[in-house]
Amino acid sequence: MNSRLLTCAAAAVGAFVLATAPQPARADWLRAESERFIVYSDGGERALRDYVQKLEIFDRVMQFRTGTAITTEPPRKMPIYLVGNRRGLTRVHPQSGANTMGTYFPTEEDIFAVAVRGDGSGGVSGDDILMHEYAHHFMLGNFPGSYPAWFVEGFAEYYMTADIDVRERKVVLGKYNQNRAYWIMAENWIPLDVLLTKRPGEVRSDSQQATYYPIAWLLTHWFVSDPARQDQLQDYLARLARGEDSVPAMEAATGMSLRDLQAALRRYTRGRLNGRSISGQFPTAEIVVTRLSPAADDLLLINQRLKIGVPDEDREALGQEVARLAARHGDDPLALLAAGHAGLHFGDRPAGERALQRLLELDPDHVEALQFLAEDRLKQAREADNDDQAQALRVEARGYLARAYSAGQNDYRTLMLLSELRRTQPGYPNENDLLTMGLALDRAPQLAAVRFPYADALVQTGDKEEAVRVLKPLANNPHGGSASTFASRLIAAIEAGQDLPEITEDADAPQISEPEAEPETPPESAPAPASE
Repeated sequence: MNSRLLTCAAAAVGAFVLATAPQPARADWLRAESERFIVYSDGGERALRDYVQKLEIFDRVMQFRTGTAITTEPPRKMPIYLVGNRRGLTRVHPQSGANTMGTYFPTEEDIFAVAVRGDGSGGVSGDDILMHEYAHHFMLGNFPGSYPAWFVEGFAEYYMTADIDVRERKVVLGKYNQNRAYWIMAENWIPLDVLLTKRPGEVRSDSQQATYYPIAWLLTHWFVSDPARQDQLQDYLARLARGEDSVPAMEAATGMSLRDLQAALRRYTRGRLNGRSISGQFPTAEIVVTRLSPAADDLLLINQRLKIGVPDEDREALGQEVARLAARHGDDPLALLAAGHAGLHFGDRPAGERALQRLLELDPDHVEALQFLAEDRLKQAREADNDDQAQALRVEARGYLARAYSAGQNDYRTLMLLSELRRTQPGYPNENDLLTMGLALDRAPQLAAVRFPYADALVQTGDKEEAVRVLKPLANNPHGGSASTFASRLIAAIEAGQDLPEITEDADAPQISEPEAEPETPPESAPAPASE
């Protein structure tokens, strides 16, 4: 064999070896950061960029339509996790219902949403749920108030169906969801007096549950489609803010009895439900996309699960699973964070401590690691055998929190932990304590765990009126659960001049936004309002 043939043969063998040798692992997960959002997705980059641009336009439209000052620097960017199917959703929240396509999680450790990608096929899709929940998030963050439940839901329903053309920079508001439209055209509606006075969870009749959201959407659509009726809506909301009951306030604002109002709404469905088209100079969002490390495939979603609370019976097994998965990835920051998080919370505490300390060796300004260690020291201080030991642990916590605050001043979790640390100290609450809690509320207005201690501190300093203002958005939250009930009790106690009841863990637990069960729609064509 001549030298030329030998050279070609050697090259062929070399190419084969390169092709079959193990290649560096690539994670499926991408992270896209824009002005107001941080979006994670295990799908393609182009679709992710389009989605983030869509979210930025959606936010800008709500700012414009609600008269909110158009800002470029939100107090906190909203994290969103897009998954390809329900398996990804249940990786974060195993208790998700069979029809759930998206969920919003306001927790002390994070405020985020998870949704299944896609527009759906006439039902309520993951995109719909995400837009609905972001509308709630936007309302609480920009104009919280004592709104009735129907309007909170109607506002979210109205905006969730926004048709956003990313390429043409065009938005149509006021479109309808096919499933909702079916129930609007049904014979029996939820009585308006029930809609105006009840939260969705307080409605027991199946037919009334099925039409709560559709009629809330319809009533909102009716109001906002006409300038004169917009003024009536503002009058109605102002009457409620002054303490009037919902039914007489509605009748006074509209000049109609509820019976006449229902007839007007029926007539409205038989006409053109005019959508509102908005096109303009929506800026192209600056979006930075990065590919995450291979650890994300194993641990990104499960780390979010750790943040929302895990049932006692699942903690040991989940702690072991996280430790096993994290061990695959060595010093990867996400792996160390997940191992530390699970270890301190409900696994092997010494191992969790080692993982977080190692993470701080690699990244001394890692805010979450510093927060977890501070939280652990505060927990140990509460369980300490004597005051000296407790005080030493609080000093450690203060050191971690000082570093976390320096690294990320806008982080609500750091502010909450600083406030918790101060509650055991002499002179609490002082002016600086109120400032700290006010900043936490500004950055996380969705959290009961922020509002309760802030209201309590305001009462202690004699500002009862502000305490009630802080509590009212929570008391009226349609999905507030026990937190809303407890907020109402606090308001009643404040207004009666009574001692405040003690805050319980159930009261400030995360208010996970499990949507209502979606009623079934007949398989064939459903009646619908006249289109735009």
